Amino acid sequence: MKRYWQVLKLFISTALAAELEYRVNFVIATLTSLGSLAGSLFSLFLFYQADYTFAGWSWEEALVVLGVFTVLQGFSTTFLAPNLNQIVKHVQQGTLDFVLLKPISSQFWLSTRSVSPWGLPDLIFGLVVIGYAGSRLGIAGQAYLVSIVPLVFGLLSLYSLWFMLGATSIWFVKIYNVTEVLRGLLEAGRFPMAAYPVAYRFFFTFIVPVAFLTTVPAEALLNRAQMGWIVGAGVLAVILLLVSRSFWRFALRFYTSASS
Repeated sequence: MKRYWQVLKLFISTALAAELEYRVNFVIATLTSLGSLAGSLFSLFLFYQADYTFAGWSWEEALVVLGVFTVLQGFSTTFLAPNLNQIVKHVQQGTLDFVLLKPISSQFWLSTRSVSPWGLPDLIFGLVVIGYAGSRLGIAGQAYLVSIVPLVFGLLSLYSLWFMLGATSIWFVKIYNVTEVLRGLLEAGRFPMAAYPVAYRFFFTFIVPVAFLTTVPAEALLNRAQMGWIVGAGVLAVILLLVSRSFWRFALRFYTSASS
């Protein structure tokens, strides 16, 4: 574990040093994040402008869900998207050979090698929205600590889904369209699951687990989540993580190296 921690610190430092050579990009990323957040707030405002509320969700409570979604979006931009793009490039260029030869887990290497600071604005804005809504609702500090648990489960589930998509590049090489489909489905997490009809709730809970990514952590923060849902989020995260590991090993059986 100590060796992996040292490698992780090295990856982060070198990736940030490379990315920060283009510091204007951070300003552009910040403006883009502000625009995206403004659009999300406006969409949510359209529902609540005429005293309409999602079943059991006030304006401030819906803001918590939006804040969690924004944090997840920032996490994806910072850690997931850059590494997913690199997996595709490694397969296309045949440089995956060199990754597989390294004395370290190839999944760990491919999952942590790249970091993009351009997702930090989303992370910050998401936390600001959660803090603002929490202050309006009078949420205690202990509730924030409790909500970290399902939020971490959601991050692990999201990572596992992204990595399995990255692994499919061994067969399909170009998977950008598929990732956009997943990104589009995850957009449903901007709003509480109560905003959708029953059939959609079922789909976004048991088929594409969007509910476990945003709504369950938000409900935990609001002290209204049932323990069964939090445990379910944990079980789902562990299962997806194990499946992603097994799927990666399975995919490597079909990888044709550049030297063979």
